[in-house]
Amino acid sequence: MLCDRHGHPLHVHITAGQTHESQALETLLAGAVIRGEEEGEALRPVHLAGDKGFRADWIDEYLLSEGITPVIPSKANEDRDIRPVEFDREAYRGRNIIERLIGWLKENRRIFSRFEKSAKNYLGMLKLAFIHRYLRLICC
Repeated sequence: MLCDRHGHPLHVHITAGQTHESQALETLLAGAVIRGEEEGEALRPVHLAGDKGFRADWIDEYLLSEGITPVIPSKANEDRDIRPVEFDREAYRGRNIIERLIGWLKENRRIFSRFEKSAKNYLGMLKLAFIHRYLRLICC
């Protein structure tokens, strides 16, 4: 799941249960098209925060090639000096925004208890929850 710094959901991509979430990173970022104010302008994230599960050289290289600064802490057993980017502890504190978004999603009983067994229907319920969140933002 991808959200902005205010906790507004931008895009979601679901995978099989046994697939690590970092394997869907490229697909997730490719699917998140955020329109700018100008005609045809597409906005890209400046920073992308992730937990230690996203700590891999290929992820750092991919994000840097896309112009995105990775905000991912190093694992305890690796040399922090060989990374191409320095870890920004202050920016990492904002990572809890996605955790709060997931917590909010779990308040939606149909999503939390996974009533929808097919991936297509489950994704539909996630998108419906996102629409509900945006409608509350606009209307209230």
